[in-house]
Amino acid sequence: MYDPASALHGTEAVFAAHADVPAVVALKDLATDAKFDRGELTITVTRENVIAAAQTVKDAGYNFLEDVNAVDWYPSEPRFQVNYSILSHALKTRVRLTVRLDSTDAAVDSMTGVWPGANFYEREIFDLMGIHFGGHPNLTRIMMPTDWQGHPLRKDYPVEGYR
Repeated sequence: MYDPASALHGTEAVFAAHADVPAVVALKDLATDAKFDRGELTITVTRENVIAAAQTVKDAGYNFLEDVNAVDWYPSEPRFQVNYSILSHALKTRVRLTVRLDSTDAAVDSMTGVWPGANFYEREIFDLMGIHFGGHPNLTRIMMPTDWQGHPLRKDYPVEGYR
């Protein structure tokens, strides 16, 4: 059974307990927060450092971008959270990089320069959540029609759409 007390929160606690994990070593100067819960390592970085953090973990042996997804924490601020799940086949370990974004400036640099496979994930997030990825090679809608109004996965999107 899961024990909530087993979760570690905060960079100091997580980094001390997992000092041997290559992602922890690599991101010690870029992390703003960290969490280790249910066997999953999550490291939060600023929007300005997300590309540097991604390149740093890639250089540390994390070779596969598994997924990119976004969460809308409406009505809380920062409203959006973009998560990058990254795997190391050689090290047999994962890390989740997280970036929090305010609703007034929901934009972050594109990860396609580090991992080209982020292309369609970022397009999907742009289309359904309205988060912009700066420097993306083709940031256009991928699921909704090009003339669609709004972003349907935002929590403030009307249930029956705009009329």
